[in-house]
Amino acid sequence: MPEPAFLPYRPGRLPKAQMLRHAREFFDLMNQRRSVRQFAPDPVPRELIKLAIATASTAPSGAHRQPWRFVAVSDPAVKRRIRQAAEAEERKFYQGGRAPAEWLAALAPLGTGWRKPYLAIAPWLVVVFEELHGFAPSGQRRRNYYVKESVGIACGLFIAAVHQMGLVTLPHTPSPMRFLSEILGRPSNEKPFVLFPVGFPARNVQVPNLQRKALEEVAVWLERPRRSGPRNSHP
Repeated sequence: MPEPAFLPYRPGRLPKAQMLRHAREFFDLMNQRRSVRQFAPDPVPRELIKLAIATASTAPSGAHRQPWRFVAVSDPAVKRRIRQAAEAEERKFYQGGRAPAEWLAALAPLGTGWRKPYLAIAPWLVVVFEELHGFAPSGQRRRNYYVKESVGIACGLFIAAVHQMGLVTLPHTPSPMRFLSEILGRPSNEKPFVLFPVGFPARNVQVPNLQRKALEEVAVWLERPRRSGPRNSHP
């Protein structure tokens, strides 16, 4: 096994005030992000989608296998096929008894249903596949590690990149999603993970009136105990 190669990494350390300013600015930006289900048909340059995928691919991954594939679709005919297949599965979910009543009740505040017109309207559909295993240069099958965790992190960066550009998206996960592999001609070692419609929001779009959990509900702190007074000196 060859020895690993390392390079110097010397990121600049910012002053605390600047770090806090950057952190607050990024939080304020991301806190405005919303999942959108109404898209404008306006075109989005391919270069923006390319940069969003490149940003996603900076994500850490198990053993640096980078077990993801981003398939970007703008062909109207392919988008129509995806919509038709997705709606067929979604109709079974909402009306065919696949979804328990509790699940449907949880979805009710979002105003969702089996119809997914945005899959044909959004200028881009980006389908993310998890690579279950890869192949060495010799062609031998090569195992990937922490695939779902790695792909999930990459998807989070993709969402952040899209929002930073002023575009919107929505994680869409029809179940099952095998039709995406068939329509997009993906190999058997790739499994659909999530579908992202990407574009500009429709004019006068509305989103559910939801509130995110407060920080106190999602964060737990186990900190070093603070000293209550000066240290006692030894005699």
